[in-house]
Amino acid sequence: MMTFARIHFISTLGGVVLSVVACSHHNVHETTGVKVGVLVCKSIPDTSMSLLIHSTTDVECTISHSGIEDKYKGEAGVALGVDIHWNRSETLRYTVIATHGADEPKGFLAGRFTGVKAGASLGAGGGLQVLVGGGKQHLTLQPLALETTTGLSVHGGLGYLYLEPD
Repeated sequence: MMTFARIHFISTLGGVVLSVVACSHHNVHETTGVKVGVLVCKSIPDTSMSLLIHSTTDVECTISHSGIEDKYKGEAGVALGVDIHWNRSETLRYTVIATHGADEPKGFLAGRFTGVKAGASLGAGGGLQVLVGGGKQHLTLQPLALETTTGLSVHGGLGYLYLEPD
């Protein structure tokens, strides 16, 4: 039987390996540009649903850019993979990069981001995500996002983040 430490190590190592693979295929044009800000998304308590191989939780996100505070609501989770959790609370942080400049209109991040995610927690823990897409074509989230979690969880697989203006 696998111990929690082994599961955490394997899920974190898998996330790092998948991050390197995804970043090596990422278009250089998409990763160069101007840092617009940091998108912070927090899970909304009592909104998560896990079907073992698919999970979802509602999120509220905020980014401050060009003197504007932009708010989003949406959904994050594992589209296909493993997600076993109990009493989990997540905070996700992404660096937002624009290839055409830092002056973006309100609601510019609306869209769907997909990629890989892996993580674990026992009381407190963390994980890694590699998500690309969403927004307009000239925008990208920094390919690597760090997440902090509390509760009991093990998750990994194809992750997603869907955002719409709030």
